[in-house]
Amino acid sequence: MPAKGKHRRPKSQRFARSIAVAGTGGAALALPLMGATGAHAATPQSVSEKAVQSLPVTQKSAEKTAAEKSTAKTSTVRIYSVRVGDYLSKIADEQHVSGGWKKLYADNRAAVGDDPSLIHPGLKLSIGKKAKASTVKTGSSSPAKAKKAEPKKSSSKSTAAVQSSDTTSSSSGYTLPVSGATIGTGYRVAGSMWASGYHTGVDFVVPTGTSLKAVAAGTVVSAGWGGAYGNQVVIKLNDGYYAQYAHLSQLSVSAGQTVTEGQQIGLSGATGNVTGPHLHFEIRTTPDYGSDVDPVAYLRSKGVAVG
Repeated sequence: MPAKGKHRRPKSQRFARSIAVAGTGGAALALPLMGATGAHAATPQSVSEKAVQSLPVTQKSAEKTAAEKSTAKTSTVRIYSVRVGDYLSKIADEQHVSGGWKKLYADNRAAVGDDPSLIHPGLKLSIGKKAKASTVKTGSSSPAKAKKAEPKKSSSKSTAAVQSSDTTSSSSGYTLPVSGATIGTGYRVAGSMWASGYHTGVDFVVPTGTSLKAVAAGTVVSAGWGGAYGNQVVIKLNDGYYAQYAHLSQLSVSAGQTVTEGQQIGLSGATGNVTGPHLHFEIRTTPDYGSDVDPVAYLRSKGVAVG
């Protein structure tokens, strides 16, 4: 019996297989149908899995794009090394800093310190943080090219403004010591605060860091500390008179140097005995204190409009 039982089971299995092939017998037929259903179900499941697997790829692509933008905006930041004669407003204009010297100072306050006028050659300034923000907004390289073209227009306007300022002063080789400034304390105003009992020059009201110009061609006879005058520059003009500039925050010339009309000789400030930033300007008959003449009358005699 055990032997016969063994032979019956294989027959039964072969018979079941033949029935399945023949398509008879619901129970036997159910197995291949279930298998087929499973086979068909695998296709949508694999699509679903592919969709799920593709999600991180999209995220990675987004992260990559963000990283590229970050790299691009970082590349717009440049390092500028301060040179002799530089000042923040000049650098901001030449480097086309959006926001001007105030933005440049705000971005570099840690390096510059509390006084924006006291920068020195070799100081490293970061330029382009404003441009970095613009790069993020545009998100493409095309606007960067457009932005690159803007400085050229700005530079042309700045140059035109400077030329206009110089040409409106005089055609006789003389100009104002500072552009666009108003006079605060006038010449010969009496007061106990001055050793002579009166004001020996005129005060042009300008903020610290404003460019100061030689009123005419001449030779620098002194440039340095002048006691109550703070940092000062005295220039012997070619007509024999002397121009004195006081309370400077920075000197751009040195003794013995020749200068031309309109050349920068320093930056305005509040050094020495002062109550606030301004330019104290004198015209003298000698390089020394006490030989002053009316500076406004002198400049007007040279064809320069003052006040």
